Amino acid sequence: MGEPDAPRKARVSNWSGMSSDQASARPRGAGDALRAAFSSVTGWLTPGSGEQSDGSKGNRRASSQPSWLRRHWIVASVIVVTLVTVGGVGGWLFYLNSQLGNIDRVPLTLAESKRPPVTEGEELNILIAGADNGPGPSIAADVAADRWRAGSHRSDTIMILHLPADRETAYLVSIPRDSYVKLYDENGDYTYTDKINAAFSLYGPSGYISTIEHLTKLRMDHLAIIDWDGFKDVTQAIGGVRVFVPETFYDDSQNLRWKKGWQTLEGQQALQYVRTRHGLANGDFDRIARQQNFLRAMMAKLLSGGVTNSPTKLTSALKAITANLTVDDGWSNGDIRDLALSVRGINTDEVTFLTAPLGRYDTSDNGQSVVLLDPKKSKALWRALADGELDRYAARHSGDTLRKPDKVK
Repeated sequence: MGEPDAPRKARVSNWSGMSSDQASARPRGAGDALRAAFSSVTGWLTPGSGEQSDGSKGNRRASSQPSWLRRHWIVASVIVVTLVTVGGVGGWLFYLNSQLGNIDRVPLTLAESKRPPVTEGEELNILIAGADNGPGPSIAADVAADRWRAGSHRSDTIMILHLPADRETAYLVSIPRDSYVKLYDENGDYTYTDKINAAFSLYGPSGYISTIEHLTKLRMDHLAIIDWDGFKDVTQAIGGVRVFVPETFYDDSQNLRWKKGWQTLEGQQALQYVRTRHGLANGDFDRIARQQNFLRAMMAKLLSGGVTNSPTKLTSALKAITANLTVDDGWSNGDIRDLALSVRGINTDEVTFLTAPLGRYDTSDNGQSVVLLDPKKSKALWRALADGELDRYAARHSGDTLRKPDKVK
C-alpha cells in the first residue's frame, strides 16, 4: 500500500489459494473442507476400502456379493450430497475470485518517512470511507488521471476497522465528520485546520489516509472506499435489513418521518436511515450510531443462513460489493480473499463498535459548527487500539460504545 515490503514468512502456495502458514493458523475453511471431502470420497470409492487385504481373499465373485451401492446405500447418498456441495463451493470460490478482479485500485503517494511505523505481526488497521462519488468519473478514474478534482467526491463516513492477529474479534471505530483537526495533503504535508471530512474531498485517498494517520498516530494498513450506491445495492441483494426505531420523529432534511418500531429497510430507504441526523438529539453522533447499528444488522443478515445458503443472494451481494469498492493498489485479490476467509467465524457479538470521544461542540473562525474531540480520551483510545486494549477502553468508556439494537435512536 505505497510502502516498502515488510519482511514476511515464506509463503508456500497450495491449491486453496492460501499460504501454508495461514492454512495452519486458522480454523478449517472452504479449501480445507473441499480437500477433506475429496479425500473422503476417494477413500469410499476405493475397492476394498477399509478391509484387510491378503492373497487368500484376492478373488471374489461378483455374483456372490451384493452390489457396492446396495451394501452402502447410506454412504452412496452421502457421496452424492458431498459432490453437489463440493461443486457448489468450488464454483462459488471461482466466482469470488472473478469478482475480486472487478475492484478498482488507487495508488498512494505518501512518502514512508511521513507515515507511522508499519503495523507489526498480523494485526490490521483498515481505513474505511463511505463515499459519494457524484455524477462525474469514479474515484479510481480521477486518481488515475493524476488530477484530483477538489470537491467532486465526499466521504462523510469515516471508520477504522481494527482486526487483532487472532481474527477472533473485530473493532470498528467511527470518527465524526465534523471533527476539527489538522489536514494533510496527498504528499503528507500539513495544510490547515478544518473539518476532517474535507481531507478526502480536497486531497483524495492519500490525503485522507495521511490526515487520519496524523490524528491517531497509527498506521492504516489498507484503505477501502465504499460508494453509497453500492451500499443500496447490497441491502437489496440480501432482501433488506431489519432495524428498530425507538421513537417516531421527523427528519426535515430528507422530508421523512420515521415511525417507531421494527422496520425492514433496503435500497434508498436504507440509505436514508444511515444518513439521518436532523431530528436526532445528538446530531452527527446519533447518525454514527445509526450507521453502526445498520452495519451490525447487515453483518448479521449477511452471515445468516438465509443469505449464505442462497446462491442468488450471496452472489448478488458479492457483485454489489465488489462493483462499488475501491481499495489501495497494495491490496491484492489473494490478500482480500484470505482476509475474508480468516474473519468468517466472527459474529456480531464479537464486534465492538466505538466512536471517537466528544470533547465539546464549538464554532470555527469562519463560522462553521465543529466537533472538538476530547484530547485526553482520544489519546487513550488510539493507544488502546495500538496496544490491543480496546476491550478495557470500552469497559471504561461505555458511553462511547454502540447501544443495543432496540436502543439506537
